[in-house]
Amino acid sequence: MEEAVAELCRALTEANGITQDDIVWAMFTVTYDLDADFPARAARVAGGWDRVPMICSREIPVPGSLPLTVRVLVHVDSGRPADAKHVYLRGARVLRPDLHK
Repeated sequence: MEEAVAELCRALTEANGITQDDIVWAMFTVTYDLDADFPARAARVAGGWDRVPMICSREIPVPGSLPLTVRVLVHVDSGRPADAKHVYLRGARVLRPDLHK
């Protein structure tokens, strides 16, 4: 969990040219098969988001949905929402191929 969340945090900040100081809050969700750690803890420790308010939740366990998935919704105070770059790593790319370049 820690390695994957750190990778996600880095990818989001690099792709969007932001720092944790630009992040107002973040909400993580995990699929039901991930229960050994909180992604917010991993984001604080390994992802460098130690000043970002965060909360974690579980995804709805829809049959056939992608397993072992961590998602994050980040509220960034940038004034440029149309410029947001969505990041889908590893197997999560299948979730929104229209947004993944």
